[in-house]
Amino acid sequence: MKDRIIVALDTDSPEAALAAVSALAGEVGLFKVGMELFPRGGPGLVERIRATGAEVFLDLKFHDIPNTVAGAVKSAVALGVKFATVHASGGKAMLAAAAAAAAGSGTTILAVTVLTSLDDTDLSSIGFALRAAEAVDRLAGLAMEAGIGGIVCSAREVAAVRARVGKEVVLVTPGVRLPEDSVGDQKRVVTPFEAVRAGANYIVVGRPITKAADPVAAARKFAAEMKRAL
Repeated sequence: MKDRIIVALDTDSPEAALAAVSALAGEVGLFKVGMELFPRGGPGLVERIRATGAEVFLDLKFHDIPNTVAGAVKSAVALGVKFATVHASGGKAMLAAAAAAAAGSGTTILAVTVLTSLDDTDLSSIGFALRAAEAVDRLAGLAMEAGIGGIVCSAREVAAVRARVGKEVVLVTPGVRLPEDSVGDQKRVVTPFEAVRAGANYIVVGRPITKAADPVAAARKFAAEMKRAL
């Protein structure tokens, strides 16, 4: 199960990120480099993480016109990352361009459906007519039609998305916490047991591991909870 844990390096310090990678080497499967860290560390940091033997999930959530997103995906592919994200709400043409740009590479494109920091009220406030679960389902279907290889969604929607997209599509779930963990800025939260039981392939965990008194022990506890679901 440890290979199915993605640790979010939610820091703006490349040095702190590399220290976390070193501390958790062999305990988790991937490390997520996102929008807080990448502007400071850049491609060089991704290369340094990969040089340790670890895989990288580049979570920059590309969302732009199709040609621009295709170029961004090609740059991500050149870095050798395992996963890279785009926003599913960018539309079918953008999603298809992203899928085509990664075709034949070792990089799987993941379409982000609805952020786990948003709930039905938030979606309504920005003009969405659909509730979160409905929006996730529609966006997941759109991504599949465009040839995207994976979906990012809350584990609360994983079972429904899995039923829609089948067994071969990669499902990644952020917003995963142990019962005793603070939920922070997440709203649609589940436990690692629930995420795997619902059909998630990977879970994304940040602060509950990286800020734990003993990050290795915390990572092992997440893996143990995931294993219980099998």
